[in-house]
Amino acid sequence: MKSLRSLSSIISFLAIISLSSCSPDEKKQAENEKRESHDFKISLAQWSLHKKYFGDVEARGGYDWFIKTLMESPDHAIVEGQDPMDFPIEASKFGVNSIELVNTFYFGKVGDKAYWTEFKQKCKEANVNVGLIMCDLLGNLGDSDPSARNEAIEKHYKWVDLAKFLGAHTIRVNAAGNGTAEEVAKNATDGLRRLGEYGAEKGINIVVENHGSYSSDGAWLAGVIKAVGMDNVGTLPDFGNFCIENGPNGCVNEYDRYKGIAELMPYAKAVSAKAHEFNENGDEVNSDFYRIMKIVKDSGYKGYIGIEYEGNGLSEEEGIKMTKLLLEKAFSKIN
Repeated sequence: MKSLRSLSSIISFLAIISLSSCSPDEKKQAENEKRESHDFKISLAQWSLHKKYFGDVEARGGYDWFIKTLMESPDHAIVEGQDPMDFPIEASKFGVNSIELVNTFYFGKVGDKAYWTEFKQKCKEANVNVGLIMCDLLGNLGDSDPSARNEAIEKHYKWVDLAKFLGAHTIRVNAAGNGTAEEVAKNATDGLRRLGEYGAEKGINIVVENHGSYSSDGAWLAGVIKAVGMDNVGTLPDFGNFCIENGPNGCVNEYDRYKGIAELMPYAKAVSAKAHEFNENGDEVNSDFYRIMKIVKDSGYKGYIGIEYEGNGLSEEEGIKMTKLLLEKAFSKIN
């Protein structure tokens, strides 16, 4: 018995020595992990830093100029002196270990293996992993023109391949198209199923975000995913993207976000915590994070919740920090 007590004392002593010898970065990471629920962890969506990389688009030439530049000379869309290659290092400063890339920051790099090999090394150095890639401006997966829909599907293939190379589990796409709700649903089901088949071959999930028009109708999007009927095709519920129709002065038709999130969560493979503005208590003024996280928890989802700060009242860095702090408070409250 005495020898067992001695062994226990030695083990305890060694554990204390091990903890005390942690580097400041290791201690910070341990503290972050301790604050996170065992069901949820926090990732950072690259869009939270879109002003850092793209600058003031209106001041630089406007939206039409921006899209034209992205399509014809994508590297020139990035603000001089900024490099999306540095995103893993930037993200690590916020105490996260998973990042969500945005394809438009890398339009000119998708087939550049040397670039992405270096990017993987940056991730390793920063101790972060790529969870998913958000894909935009690749055509409409619900296009009524079969040839245009097929082209859009094939344009996503290289991003699926890149996700595989980076060790990500998912790409996020849009279920956009033209026509009635029923027509777009039918075409989007076809597009998603065919892209899902390619994703399945690579072990990659295809998820759709509520991202405007019909997709911001929770029941509509849930119906499309159900019709696709594939294990690797699901949703990425966003806390704030529930505007179905915009008018000159803002949204004129908004879907109930709490109802929508509840409808999308059964198919969720990722979740996006959209934040715009905070009150004096640090709560988001447009979305009740506590109520939403209760919906997320009750759905049985376990995994990453991605910070996506998109406001104007704070710097992007401060907005990210505020969103992270609010998520941590919400995690604590629902446990």
